[in-house]
Amino acid sequence: MNTTIWDRIARVQTRRWWLVLCVGVLVTAALGTLGFRLFSKGVASGFEHLLPDGRESVVELQRVSKRTAGVSTLFVVLEAPEDGPVDRAKLREASDAVTAEVRKLGEPWVGSADNGVQEALHFFEKNIGLYAKTDDLKKLHQDIEAYYKDRAGKELVGDFDDDPEPTPDFLSPEGIKKRFGLDEAIGNRYPDGYFESEDGRVHVVTIRSKVLGGDLDNGTKALELVGEAVKRADLDRFQSGIKVGYAGDLYSGIAEVKEINEDVSKVGLFGFTLLLTVVFIYYLRLRTVVMMLVTIATGLIWTAGAASLLVKQLNTATGFVFTILAGNGINTGVIYMARYLEARRAGEDVEKSMSIAHGDTFMATLCASGASAASFFSLQVTAFRGFRELGLIGGVGLCLCWLATLVILPPMLAGVELVSPIVRPAKGILGRFQSTFEQSFGKPFAFVVERAARLIAIIGLAVSAIGFVLLVRYVQGDPFEWDMNNLRNDPTSRAEEERVKRLADSITGYVGADSMAILVDDVAQIGPLRTALYEKRDAAAPEVKPFDRIVALEDYLPTDQGEKIPVLTAIKTRVEKAHKLGAIGEDDWKKIEKYIPKNEIAKIGLTELPEGVARPFTEVDGTRGRIVFIVPTSPSLTEDARYLLRWAESFRKTELPGGSVVLGSGRSVIYADMWQAVMSAVPIALIASLSAVMLVVLLTFRAGRPALLVLGALVLGIGWMGLAVSVLQLKLNFLNFVALPLTFGIGVDYSVNVVWRASREGPQGALTAVRETGGAVVLCSMTTTLGYLALLGSTNFAVRSLGLASMVGEISTMLGAMLVLPGALLWLGQRDKKKLEPVHVVASPEAGASDQS
Repeated sequence: MNTTIWDRIARVQTRRWWLVLCVGVLVTAALGTLGFRLFSKGVASGFEHLLPDGRESVVELQRVSKRTAGVSTLFVVLEAPEDGPVDRAKLREASDAVTAEVRKLGEPWVGSADNGVQEALHFFEKNIGLYAKTDDLKKLHQDIEAYYKDRAGKELVGDFDDDPEPTPDFLSPEGIKKRFGLDEAIGNRYPDGYFESEDGRVHVVTIRSKVLGGDLDNGTKALELVGEAVKRADLDRFQSGIKVGYAGDLYSGIAEVKEINEDVSKVGLFGFTLLLTVVFIYYLRLRTVVMMLVTIATGLIWTAGAASLLVKQLNTATGFVFTILAGNGINTGVIYMARYLEARRAGEDVEKSMSIAHGDTFMATLCASGASAASFFSLQVTAFRGFRELGLIGGVGLCLCWLATLVILPPMLAGVELVSPIVRPAKGILGRFQSTFEQSFGKPFAFVVERAARLIAIIGLAVSAIGFVLLVRYVQGDPFEWDMNNLRNDPTSRAEEERVKRLADSITGYVGADSMAILVDDVAQIGPLRTALYEKRDAAAPEVKPFDRIVALEDYLPTDQGEKIPVLTAIKTRVEKAHKLGAIGEDDWKKIEKYIPKNEIAKIGLTELPEGVARPFTEVDGTRGRIVFIVPTSPSLTEDARYLLRWAESFRKTELPGGSVVLGSGRSVIYADMWQAVMSAVPIALIASLSAVMLVVLLTFRAGRPALLVLGALVLGIGWMGLAVSVLQLKLNFLNFVALPLTFGIGVDYSVNVVWRASREGPQGALTAVRETGGAVVLCSMTTTLGYLALLGSTNFAVRSLGLASMVGEISTMLGAMLVLPGALLWLGQRDKKKLEPVHVVASPEAGASDQS
């Protein structure tokens, strides 16, 4: 019955090959269009994209983002040449010119552009009296009144003309500044109000844009427009050789998105090249490589189209899944092609060879793909969005790659065979290689096993046992990656950007650079919130303080204004009179006049604060004062995940008197939630994956000794993996955790094929299995390993760690199946001097291997 089915399928694919291919092309074109839409969205790089949309921290982050959306920062840094003198005046003119040109761009590209704090300084100078300490103001007022009484006598208050004396210290410019509490450091940090370095060589223009750093299209355009504005400023007319650099979250966000998108393409191309190279080495047939390339490419296109319907956007966890799928999905083609060529070499015609290949590989590849896809689908039981989407795309992708192979590869073979027989022997050295090389991949393993079966088995089991012991100790220690820098992109490619950012941060002192923002519903909540958070901070030990301080817009308002205004009014009257009467000279008056209010002194509210001060605390609709910043204990600690967890817990959720609740979000809370989701997901994923793999094995072998051997080999491989992880000190993170559940689906395939073939061959079946089936097993393992190896070329450290951890699991399970398992089988066979018990399988798959995971 099966033969008839395969004959009929082969007949259609051979005689109507062009029709099958046309249908395949139409389906591929349709799904390719959907896939293109998915990839055109790019890869979402933020950690929040790895959590479910309904997570409280994600919901809060989205709420805050909507209220503050478009408040991204871009720094334009101007640097004078290092090998020449600095003309401060010219460099300031250049900074002014850039600021003026950038402001012309307008919204949404530029909301504001400033090259200093001139407006803020002017505001504070004009109102400096209100910012002075109340006691200092009262003391100044008392000194002025005493001075008047002393000088005026009983008859004439304030008449100094008859007996002029030097201006007293408290009425001198230095005295007024001191009593008003004017901080000289402000003037030194911002010379004449400019964002300027101390030596005058560096100037910074700060731009606030309504374009987010994750918006690739608009962000790229905004950067282009700003760059053109800088060119229009014609900096060379001020000073030749001025160097321009860019930094800020708008620039870094766009750069990171571009880098990840380019990385996905680069890693994918690298992986494809490695796969095709090893396949060509195995078959030494160029046409074979081309057909397998088209086949796996078709499967990946189908996967991309399906993924566009399953997920909104690719993220850090799913962006590189296509490289993994290429390494695993090609294995069905490897098995099919090997059996087809074997039948052709035996003298069968194209149609019969195709029928044989269908019948002998269908169940084997289906079981292999099923086990591997099941290990991916097992991630669906977790609540971690990154795992779930990775498992969904990976599981569906493996099924589609398997289907694409059985649908597309056979008619391509039929078409190629019409032009020229694919098994036509080549001449010379290439011909000799073709006749022997396809079976040579497994011979080295057979050579070793035949000569040291017992030793290999004992050493393999011992190494695995040691691996489990070391793995337990490693897990009991501190196996997690706490350094956030090791989860991001390699900074070496962006060293210049980091240097420019440090310059901009140090010169501007931007408020929101490292702080986390909280958005309250009402300004009245800030006081109780501040009290509650400070209680948490002060209750912690000094070495584990969760944060430094809380900054709100109201902190920029003068305190005790009602008490200060009458005192300031009196001081104003006396000082102005002293000037009129000559007690304060004209030179001194010019220096202190700007600190003396010109008009009636009024209270300052949130709306009166200058825009430059209020901007970080202003929402998109202009509402001021509801944004609160939580400043970290130290900026250097924000890259330590352990500190981020403490920081997040301190402001994640705060209950205020009266029952209202204020939620916090941001990078620290998102990361804390991500780790919690991963920690809860991993045990569930491991159990689900192992259960699914065991089910496939039991269904294939119907329990019995062979099933135990297969699962035993898997456990042995995991022990070897544990040893490698412990020795290499691989740190676990949110992404490489997934390597272990996927290893179950990978590793079991190799032992399945070895045990199945060995069970049919008798006492020496282990050697036969390694010699004959081993070549396909090794090739499939190599394609999978190379798919993971390609991930090591990623610029993202977390992706690299996934590739390394998966490679360790892949190599460990393959060696267990190709060395220890056959060694144990041969040793047992020699001892028992009898065959393995017959194996009952669902179907009779041809010897081969596939590790579709």
